[in-house]
Amino acid sequence: MPLEWMDISSLSFNTLLLLEQVQVSWLPGWLPEDKLGIALKANPVVAWYLRHKCPRISDWVDGVISAAEQVSDPAAIRQAERDVLAAMNDLVVYALDPQLYDAQPFLDWDSQELLSLVDFSGKTVLDVGAGTGRLALTVAPLAAAVFAVEPVANLRQYLKQKAANLGIHNLYPADGLITDIPFPNQFADICMAGHVFGDNPKDETWEMLRLTRSGGMVILCPGNSDQDNAIHAFLVARGFQWSRFEEPRDGWKRKYWLKRA
Repeated sequence: MPLEWMDISSLSFNTLLLLEQVQVSWLPGWLPEDKLGIALKANPVVAWYLRHKCPRISDWVDGVISAAEQVSDPAAIRQAERDVLAAMNDLVVYALDPQLYDAQPFLDWDSQELLSLVDFSGKTVLDVGAGTGRLALTVAPLAAAVFAVEPVANLRQYLKQKAANLGIHNLYPADGLITDIPFPNQFADICMAGHVFGDNPKDETWEMLRLTRSGGMVILCPGNSDQDNAIHAFLVARGFQWSRFEEPRDGWKRKYWLKRA
């Protein structure tokens, strides 16, 4: 179901010009290609931007445009633009107003679900896919240092400013992906992530374990919906413990944790 964090009905399609390279790289397989093709034919500047911002998807952009029907009706073009913007509601929010994401009710879960898993006092912590800081800012008052790894620069800037506003000075935003975290082996006592695990479970788990010291903890909070699905089976097979907790308005989720040997 499409997200509705922001009303996109009046937004310009040129909003796509605010996307960062990593976000543009995510678009194949994400957007309704028939609608995107119509919109890009009517907005060649946006098509040019996508090709040049992330050259490795340029062939995909060309294919989407060539496969699209030719539409001249302004109302139909605008509907296609709206459909595309609606499908990428989260990326639009990250680009225009991260505070809207930060205010989503599902983030208002009980922090003890995280804090009760391990003693964060004096620890070096990595938060992967930190977003607006739900995990990082929860543990920062206890930790020695928290490195908030987030690939979207606008979110890193938001997080840096939010930490400063809260008087938190031991939080350090850094660029990186869950499969490519820019820190050395066994860097952290605790490596954690929330709402980012599962696109490539094997590589993601390997990378988080690589960064975690012997005796340290890998935490996914949340790491999955409340389902006995492939992600759950993968984590349990690798020794992760788990339990359930509720996110307001978004239902039950599962958190996972593993002490590194």
